Amino acid sequence: MRTMPSSAPVTPVAGDRRPVSICVYCASSSTIDESFLTLATAVGERIGRGGYALVSGGGRVSMMGAVARSARANGAHTVGVIPQHLIGYEVADDDADELLVVDTMRDRKALMDAHADIFLVLPGGIGTLEEFFEVWTASSLGMHPKPIVVLDHDGFFAPMWAFLQDLVGRGFVRQAALDQLHRVANADEAFDVIEKVART
Repeated sequence: MRTMPSSAPVTPVAGDRRPVSICVYCASSSTIDESFLTLATAVGERIGRGGYALVSGGGRVSMMGAVARSARANGAHTVGVIPQHLIGYEVADDDADELLVVDTMRDRKALMDAHADIFLVLPGGIGTLEEFFEVWTASSLGMHPKPIVVLDHDGFFAPMWAFLQDLVGRGFVRQAALDQLHRVANADEAFDVIEKVART
């Protein structure tokens, strides 16, 4: 476990051949249906077998823990980023290859973003949604070029998507911003997109 200063940068190394890192946003709730844990496990397996690295929120509970355990079991390097305050709530993923402890939620998001090449959004609650909207807003403003894939398992995000489409129709959101998102229905479709963008 390492404690990171809030401004700690990620410095690329010349000639770095590190694997593509997928930052997964997902639930940490213990009261969700088992099918979501199955989904997280399948995603972790695809990350490991695909030769990718995982960046997560550094907890070992619920979907967050399931994706990290499965990714490691299938050979992935895993990086977890967790605020000191949440270690007791989310039970830190001490088995992570790198567990980075930061001061605040904002520090956590910044460090996760800095380590990521691709964002993969799975079902989750307000924390997941907040992370998703922040990286999407930054992308829509040209602040980063990283792809954002939204895995709409069993129509989980359908109500949100209808709301966003309504906002486009009413002029509050640009269609071009919505079109930046890769919305997919299952893990196979998610990794079809990831494999395509990882090669570009």
